Amino acid sequence: MSADPFVDYYELLQISPNADEDTIQRIFRHLAKKLHPDASTHGDPERFNRLLEGYRVLTDVSQRAAYDVAYRQHWEQTWKVAAEASDANPISDDGRIRVRLLSLFYVQRRRNMRNPGMGQVELEKLLDLTPEHLAFHLWYLREKGWIQRLETGLLAITADGVDQVERDRVQLDPERLIESRVPGDSRPDPLSAPAKAPQS
Repeated sequence: MSADPFVDYYELLQISPNADEDTIQRIFRHLAKKLHPDASTHGDPERFNRLLEGYRVLTDVSQRAAYDVAYRQHWEQTWKVAAEASDANPISDDGRIRVRLLSLFYVQRRRNMRNPGMGQVELEKLLDLTPEHLAFHLWYLREKGWIQRLETGLLAITADGVDQVERDRVQLDPERLIESRVPGDSRPDPLSAPAKAPQS
């Protein structure tokens, strides 16, 4: 199978995945007459070529067997995506992950202006994320202009990112930042110190 986007030949031929060869041939002949490039009104060369490719695959025993494996994998993945999209929990969890990520970048720059960057492997370990999941969040933060890639290749918060953290006070809740502390760092966190009462 090629690396091109998956084509559902069963949908294209308007048949069931359980259709036998006679059914495939009958439906193919009907659609081919309509879509053939020489047809006066409905000719569609691009769709006709896809239809022909689908017909060849589904009427060859070995090719159809291989295609059916890819077909099942495609739809299993599609159903997983649909199930995840209908569940609000991963979306709200993602929001919390981005809050923690931005807080990590904030604290790192605040503590070490000479070396404000953090690496992706380090972030994966700190937040217990897969590379793909982390990549999604880093893409979002970069698109918003809240983080940037430094000349060192590391990622660091921008001035806009600092403004975003400070706009949303919940992101600076001491308990959240304690969760985001770099392991092994025993220094007190100035952000977690109690605020001084205003003088009268």
